[in-house]
Amino acid sequence: MSRLTIKDIAALAGVGKSTVSRYFNGGYVKEDTRQRIAKVIEEQHYSPNVTAQSLKAKHSYQVAIITPTIESYTTARVVTAMDEQLRSFGYTPVIYNTNHNEERELMSLVSLSRINVEGAILMATEITQDHIKLVSQLDMPFLYVAQESPVGTHISLDDYLAGYKIGRTVAEAGHRHVTYIGVDEKDIAVGRTRKNGVYAGLKDGGVTDMTFLLSDFTYEHSRTVIREALKQTSSTAFLCATDTIAMAAYHEIQDIGKKIPEDYSITGFGGYDSSAIMTPPLCTIRFNYEEEGTAAAEMMIEMIQGKAVQSEKIGFEFIPGNSVRDIH
Repeated sequence: MSRLTIKDIAALAGVGKSTVSRYFNGGYVKEDTRQRIAKVIEEQHYSPNVTAQSLKAKHSYQVAIITPTIESYTTARVVTAMDEQLRSFGYTPVIYNTNHNEERELMSLVSLSRINVEGAILMATEITQDHIKLVSQLDMPFLYVAQESPVGTHISLDDYLAGYKIGRTVAEAGHRHVTYIGVDEKDIAVGRTRKNGVYAGLKDGGVTDMTFLLSDFTYEHSRTVIREALKQTSSTAFLCATDTIAMAAYHEIQDIGKKIPEDYSITGFGGYDSSAIMTPPLCTIRFNYEEEGTAAAEMMIEMIQGKAVQSEKIGFEFIPGNSVRDIH
């Protein structure tokens, strides 16, 4: 018996060949139609050669997404939004998790030339000359997400203005001795741009005594950094680069019997769901991660279609909370 073809499946299911192709490529197919196709496949014991099918097709309907982690609250929301939007256009994401390993990230870029994807999205923590060189060698649409690239197209959050808003808010509340807890400047967006915005807002608000503490994105390490700082600080406010760091500050301050905001004011960035239920509610910046992911997917589809696109910035919402005391 000859091997079953897509044309045969279409005939048996009573649908067109294009519908069966969309089914195999993850595109939109009505549920009742999807069930009919699945039933035929099961009854006929059909096992498609997905790789050969993609290579023969004019379109693979696949987009690579290279992400530094799949555990982060923010990354998960961005990737989920990208996934949903890409699928709505009939595209299936191929996700690479590099686990914050730069070498693995670069190797993922190298591997893109060997797989049949129509475009690629990199959620970078740092864009080096090695990244730029490898991307320039790719013959496909490419989009940076979360970091501003000196070359190519990107979608990023407005970290500078968000930082400025937080810095100015704390300064206008009368705080003059302030500690900023940030991350390594290798992460340009959070480690450098966000920090620069905070410092500019503080300075314009009249603050001259600013201390910087280096932490990372983890809750555990942030608690250690803050625990040591509380032993000798004269600061009345801790401005944290993320809500996770802010949560660590909450717990360390409460552990020594102090209160927020009476003894120490705290701010964050992220606007996580958990931030609203902290006691007191955290003063923070809420970024629209879903909008960032959706916009990235839409931009990638436009690039695949050959349309001209421009880099974008995603705005933010200021959440005043009750964690900053006005000490005038």
